[in-house]
Amino acid sequence: MTRTFRNADSRKFILVAASALLLLTALFFAARAALADESTATDATPAPAAAPAAAPAAPAAATPAPLPAYFSGANADASKPVWPDQTGGAAGVWATPAGDGKGDTPASLGASDLYDRITHNLFSINMVWAMVTGFLVMFMQAGFMYVETGLCRAKNGAHTSAMNFMIYPLGCLAFWAYGFAFGWGNWWNGPVPPGWYASLGPGLSVLNGGWGLGAAVDSTGAATGAFTYGLIGLKGFFLSPAVADVSVLGIFFFMMVFMDTTATIPTGAMAERWAWKNFCLYGLWVALPYCIYANWLWGGGFLAQGGVNWGLGHGAVDFAGSGVVHGMGGIIGLAGALVIGPRIGKYINGKPQAIPGHDVPMVVLGTFILAFGWFGFNPGSTLAGTDLRISFVVVNTMLASITGAIAAMLALYAKGLKPDPTLMCNGMLAGLVAITAPCAFVDPWGAAVIGAIAGALVILSVFFFESRGVDDPVGAISVHGVCGLWGVLSVGIFATGQYGAGWNGVVRPEYVAKFGSDGVRGLLYGDFSQFVMQGIDCAVLAAFGFTMAYAWFKLSNLITPIRVDKEVELEGLDGPEMGALAYPDFAIHRGSKGMAG
Repeated sequence: MTRTFRNADSRKFILVAASALLLLTALFFAARAALADESTATDATPAPAAAPAAAPAAPAAATPAPLPAYFSGANADASKPVWPDQTGGAAGVWATPAGDGKGDTPASLGASDLYDRITHNLFSINMVWAMVTGFLVMFMQAGFMYVETGLCRAKNGAHTSAMNFMIYPLGCLAFWAYGFAFGWGNWWNGPVPPGWYASLGPGLSVLNGGWGLGAAVDSTGAATGAFTYGLIGLKGFFLSPAVADVSVLGIFFFMMVFMDTTATIPTGAMAERWAWKNFCLYGLWVALPYCIYANWLWGGGFLAQGGVNWGLGHGAVDFAGSGVVHGMGGIIGLAGALVIGPRIGKYINGKPQAIPGHDVPMVVLGTFILAFGWFGFNPGSTLAGTDLRISFVVVNTMLASITGAIAAMLALYAKGLKPDPTLMCNGMLAGLVAITAPCAFVDPWGAAVIGAIAGALVILSVFFFESRGVDDPVGAISVHGVCGLWGVLSVGIFATGQYGAGWNGVVRPEYVAKFGSDGVRGLLYGDFSQFVMQGIDCAVLAAFGFTMAYAWFKLSNLITPIRVDKEVELEGLDGPEMGALAYPDFAIHRGSKGMAG
């Protein structure tokens, strides 16, 4: 990362910037107070002019009509199973042409026929939304490649970009073989809100096999597949025919591109000295820790059940993956950087030396690609284009990114340094990482604060790890690991309670009576227990992720060396490791042994 230098005018700039921020803060709280007063005056209920007439006797409660059978996701006739459904035709009725043979003439259709068509369209909208946002997340791989390659030296450009390329097929292969089953194999039996239905369709009901502690049984004593403490899923290996359903494949794709983000992060922390064969082994392994931990949060596991079992808020809440995706990637990167050691020349007499990247504009372009992809990453995690909370998620994501970049710049000035573009880019990415967990649960002002704290935190973290001998060429540990943990914790601070009613199966009557609903709520809004649960989540993530990764890198080093030879590192990894130079027209290449043959 490019070393920045002291600026004589930095203190004057800080005073001006700080004054502006204080003024904006004062205006913000003044506006909030004025709005609160206005709301109180508007909502005041005037005294009635006359006593209301006696209300008529309430009619007897009517028996609610049964829901269509497809809502349950159950097979009424085991000899003719409906699920898994490989066409989507069993979830309602496709309007054109009508799959039920009734045609599409409105006059010939009853209310239930129209309902079937509406429901099918709802599932279709959600599926298209999840697929398109998943495409955006997949494209983030290009952003990671640009950021990491630009921050490395030209002699390693082919190797760094190749790692960002090959982690996609390697990670996907592992996710298809075993990762998806471990993470989401028992997804249907996770704790869900009362009256909840899967947004992508009832075919997700086939994800009903797993293992845990405290197996639940039905009235006949048969196992239901649910556990008091879920630990792992066990259905869906290689996407077997037992899970060949349109809804399952939809969630498989979306969750796979998320895992690929985690898998990519350590390639930045370990760049410029990671041996290619060892990296390939890592690509086939990384789905293991990611998907086990993802099960605990997103697959119905014990951290999600913390609200039901321990009365701690709504259990661990991580909307789009500050912890599941970014925190895990950053912690794996930390373990890898410790095992592989710093680059040659990074430390002289114990003091860190600057090793500038070769292409700053490439870094900036990559950052914009990532910021664009994040508009799929966060709002796509609703898995529902029909969830209008999307607008909050989008705006919160944007605000956190810009305050992260600005705060990083101010933090550099506060340290007496110039505004290094690479570190300002990391500030934007830090804000995006931090808002990923709370994006659906906080107000815009909260998102701005969360992003700003992350932008300053990443600068402090980068210099901290560098001073402790941890060589991270791109700042991945700080951006994703440290700020990912901050994002998880921030849910327990800033969540407003406006969204997430019934999250993880938690509905507390006392909160409903007090606030009207029981959404995810942080300590600033009256629920300290949610903050405690988020802290537990952070501790579990750090301990589990680091232990798994450190053990793996030590073990894999015995299989094939984790680090290239000294001569290869000095020459550059492009020729000896990849057989191709990123920049053959100007790169200095001292040897050709890696090119021969």
